[in-house]
Amino acid sequence: LSSIEVTPDVLVEEVRVVQQFQDVFPLEIHGFPLTKEVEFFIDLYPGTGPISESPYRMAPAELTELKSQIEDLLGK
Repeated sequence: LSSIEVTPDVLVEEVRVVQQFQDVFPLEIHGFPLTKEVEFFIDLYPGTGPISESPYRMAPAELTELKSQIEDLLGK
């Protein structure tokens, strides 16, 4: 995927994606929406701790096979 810098002086019709998919976009676009600041936070409560999950366990034979596959891929 690619990204572009969107500035107020860019016309919607000049955006490459809009040009390629004109049948998807309405005939009249009034411009890009204004940039809004988004507040994101996680509520933390006193006395709580991180969720405890046991680590993924792998059989020794499976671990050996995985290590050999990784070595093969890194060696290429």
